Amino acid sequence: MKSKKKIVLAYSGGLDTSIILKWLQENYDAEVICYTADVGQKIDRKKIIRNAKKLGVKNIIIENLKDIFVKDYVFPMLRGHAIYEGVYLLGTSIARPLIAKRQIATARKFGAYAVSHGSTGKGNDQVRFELGYHYFGPKVKIIAPWRIWKLNSRTDLIKYAKKNNIPIPTDKKGAPPFSIDDNLYHTSTEGKVLENPKNAAPEFLFQRTVSPEKAPNKASFITLGFKNGDLLTINGKKLSPGNLLDKLNIVAGKNGIGRVDLVENRFIGIKSRGVYETPGGTLLMSAHRAIESVTLDKETMHKKDEIMPKYAELIYNGYWYSKARFKLQKIVDLKKNKVNGSVKLKLYKGNITIISRQTESGAYSMKKVSFEENKTFNKSNVERFINFHKKKLHL
Repeated sequence: MKSKKKIVLAYSGGLDTSIILKWLQENYDAEVICYTADVGQKIDRKKIIRNAKKLGVKNIIIENLKDIFVKDYVFPMLRGHAIYEGVYLLGTSIARPLIAKRQIATARKFGAYAVSHGSTGKGNDQVRFELGYHYFGPKVKIIAPWRIWKLNSRTDLIKYAKKNNIPIPTDKKGAPPFSIDDNLYHTSTEGKVLENPKNAAPEFLFQRTVSPEKAPNKASFITLGFKNGDLLTINGKKLSPGNLLDKLNIVAGKNGIGRVDLVENRFIGIKSRGVYETPGGTLLMSAHRAIESVTLDKETMHKKDEIMPKYAELIYNGYWYSKARFKLQKIVDLKKNKVNGSVKLKLYKGNITIISRQTESGAYSMKKVSFEENKTFNKSNVERFINFHKKKLHL
């Protein structure tokens, strides 16, 4: 007897991907394999398994990728200080390439001919997933239900779910839900009242951060230790990459740090408004720039700042595995071996203050910068330096 073809679905266990699972079963003569990448999002393993089994799925894979996600994706991106359009720390963008890579690996393991995802036809994630699929599995078929099915609205989905006895969360009945994506690095919330930019974000939608007004009246202090450009310790204690970021999220979140309300330009040409929370990432970004300020030379720092907008845009657009991003990453990491030391931060009601920077690097010279008279800096050269640049004004 000839075995059925197989499709690997990126599956969360929620309403949308459960509907996609049933739809794939109805429209393709294939066995659907459910794949869930645990990148630190709120995950209910029992619910995922239960919902998939109800729909007859035999193979349900839930893979712990938290440390890989932070070490091989978040940390390299933070070394580049990547910020999209001045505010977005790329929390959703950076997770998709890893999920796509592992989904293709799962497809190869089970001999699947196709992969599928639940991204809508208006969003960026469909691009990010599919560029990742193409890089690792160019011959694997891609099924994107939101672009081809006839379920054109939330109401259509609810009706389809009721018809097929798929559990419907109570907050999704009758009205568009908030669209939420979360991982160890961030949480994004979009939709409903946020779709109109004039509406203020209601306090109840924030999941990782308290409001600065409700943050403790006493400041918190934290010391971050870096080695070769990456976070290694918190308050002198070495932890795994995932646990380091998890701890930063907790301390930053309780101090009201990491909230952003933004309107962004999506890759496909639509403007969208969202509320993003990146507490640990916001701390890490501030600390990383601080340690680089005393360990890297001016030319290296300025070159990194020069390429950052393009670097961030490549990540946002789903080009993590592109030659262009690889090339820029080499520039980002050229002198990362010099970025060693520690930074002490003060956290208070949404604010981050740098208290101290400590390093054995010789990039910062107290002798040269001192206002006391010294022989380490030849001030007589300054006049020639200024005269040279006067001539350049007229070029």
